[in-house]
Amino acid sequence: MSMSTDHPHVIDVSNLSISLKNDNNSIAITRDVSFSIGRGEVLALVGESGSGKSVTALALMQLLGGNLSISSGQIVLTAIDGYSADIAKLGRNGRQIEAIRGARMGMIFQEPMSSFSPVHTIGAQIAEVVTVHEDVGRKEARRRSAELLAKVGIPDPVGALDRYPYEFSGGMRQRAMIARALVCGPSLLIADEPTTALDVTIQGQILDLLSKLKDELGMAILFITHDLGIVAQMADRVAIMYAGSIVETGSVREIFRRPSHPYTRALLEAVPRLGDIDERRRINPIAGSMPNLFEPPSGCRFHPRCPVAVHPRCSLERPPTFGSGGRLVECIHGEAELAR
Repeated sequence: MSMSTDHPHVIDVSNLSISLKNDNNSIAITRDVSFSIGRGEVLALVGESGSGKSVTALALMQLLGGNLSISSGQIVLTAIDGYSADIAKLGRNGRQIEAIRGARMGMIFQEPMSSFSPVHTIGAQIAEVVTVHEDVGRKEARRRSAELLAKVGIPDPVGALDRYPYEFSGGMRQRAMIARALVCGPSLLIADEPTTALDVTIQGQILDLLSKLKDELGMAILFITHDLGIVAQMADRVAIMYAGSIVETGSVREIFRRPSHPYTRALLEAVPRLGDIDERRRINPIAGSMPNLFEPPSGCRFHPRCPVAVHPRCSLERPPTFGSGGRLVECIHGEAELAR
């Protein structure tokens, strides 16, 4: 499965599989994940908890921990400065991957307190990213840190440099984390559920901020979420992930108007929409639960929950992929669905 866009690709992920080594066994956590993101684009990676979204994001920066490792596939980064590398071939440590993390690729997380040290000032932690990756002095690093804090909307950015994370509100900490992720001008920003812990008003402000910075800096964004409302607001394209596989990809318009995979349709039917009270549209939760990736079902991993599964084919065979370009669906019904 591959995707193409009209923009030069910043990241091209091809057939990425991640495995967990347990004793003498190797368990597939993701299978043949493929997607690409162009410069200035936002790709939303969507699915229920446990679908493999976050582990995929960590693999892009070689941050997999413990017994997790990339077992096959490519992660080709082509940065705005012309630098290119297959991250899947790099180790977790060393100069090559360190030249990418924080400089050409940045990451923001759901809970900023987990990524900031409580015993160092915000300014020191942002400036450190600059001094590690660029040959600049502390004064220049501090100046650039204040500049980024101002850009993300933190009042009195110079004074904020000398404050500690606990002195910031949740929304301000999230803005500071965005500043740290962007201070070296990365080509790709990975945003892993960055607004889940925030209230609706602050969430909207953060999303608007990311959209604005994306346009200003021309970077690509991988936005990981389970919230389809955020997808509609933020994304250009969508990749739907289920139990370690991407089952459908398309533009936001295509996915919302003509979902083709049964799982995508189920996700959309489980989400309330504006006007539901008046229209009396029924909200249908998805039956069953996400399978255990350590003991996944055979065949199509969605078949135990799928209302249109065809047995024994769906329960025994991995489904084919239909479509071309950026519109793909992995399902035995896919060809007919895409032709609708």
